Amino acid sequence: MCCRCVMEKEYRTESPEETQNLGEEFGKTLKSGDVVALIGDLGTGKTCLTQGIARGIGIAADEVVSSPSYILINEYKGKIPIYHIDLYRLENIAEIADLGIGEYVESDGICIIEWAERMEEGLPETSIRIYITWEDENTRSIKIQHFIP
Repeated sequence: MCCRCVMEKEYRTESPEETQNLGEEFGKTLKSGDVVALIGDLGTGKTCLTQGIARGIGIAADEVVSSPSYILINEYKGKIPIYHIDLYRLENIAEIADLGIGEYVESDGICIIEWAERMEEGLPETSIRIYITWEDENTRSIKIQHFIP
């Protein structure tokens, strides 16, 4: 029988700066090959958190990290390459498969996927899932979940 452990940590942030700072600290813990699945409603701070993660991984402070909603994938060069994917505009799993995300997910870079719930079946079991929700107008709840095989 196989068992998996789940490690979960929950945080609260009360500003975009706090969300970015949390992302930066989290980004410092990532390693080559990690997949980060961001799950949350529109406007909860997925891109803001990604900006911090990118800084933590070593992206230059003057490099703009923005949502790839219309181009779908942004690549950033740092100590480890970052592949920032946004699935918001994709409607179904076939469109996601046509994008070729598997190549990014299986790469030696770090793959950060916004709207990752749209490809839940295609995420590696070891993906780090981050759930972002609004608690009120200014406060976000951010739950980071790791599955340990």
